Amino acid sequence: MKAYFSELENKTVIVTGGSKGIGKDIALTFAKLNANVVISGRNKDILQEALEELQSFNERCMAVSGDLSNIQEVKRLIDTAAEEFGTIDVLVNNAGVNIAKPAMEVTEEDWDTVLDLNLKSAFFASQAAAKYMLEQNSGRIINIASQMAFVGFVKRAAYCSSKGGLVQMTKALAVEWAKNGIRVNAVAPTFIETELTAKMFEDEEFKNEVHSRILLEGLSQPKDISGAVLYLASNLANFVTGETIKVDGGWTAI
Repeated sequence: MKAYFSELENKTVIVTGGSKGIGKDIALTFAKLNANVVISGRNKDILQEALEELQSFNERCMAVSGDLSNIQEVKRLIDTAAEEFGTIDVLVNNAGVNIAKPAMEVTEEDWDTVLDLNLKSAFFASQAAAKYMLEQNSGRIINIASQMAFVGFVKRAAYCSSKGGLVQMTKALAVEWAKNGIRVNAVAPTFIETELTAKMFEDEEFKNEVHSRILLEGLSQPKDISGAVLYLASNLANFVTGETIKVDGGWTAI
């Protein structure tokens, strides 16, 4: 009997926004299984640091810098990975942004910034990856959504809209591509304890509000999200598509 997840060895896995936070943890999870991981990010220095860490597990990992709000950069990322490895097996649409403002203060530029990266780029990355997946009649697309796709929250009008759209997009693509062997799913985390959220939780009132909505003790860790992504990318999830797994500590159960 083969070890769990051994089928991911030598698979080509793209993780957008994979240079830090949960994206980096997801990328490392696959690299440790000897998958050929391709990460993207805007900051070349941070991206290079993350790549070196990935290559300590699999030297075939690579990084492609770029702003995925630009659809041409999205396509370049996907095509570069396909040219290097000959196939694309898993796409993790993780890149995202939030601009926390009261709804009455959100500008058109704010709205476009959030929706362009969180939703538009994920669609066109999926479309570009599917071009290769359709040819091989197989593939996994995993979108990183949020519990805020299912509930509202203050100062998150654009963010909630983008993540709600991502969950619906997941279903639509799953329905359209199921006959081609492509499974499309999503993971919906709650707030995660990373270096990126540390400053946010310096606000004690905000911190207490978040903790009051999570039934399990503490905040989720990056590995909690990586575990759900790994499951969806593996043969354990062969009969799962169009689904969103909530990793929210019970936030949406109330």
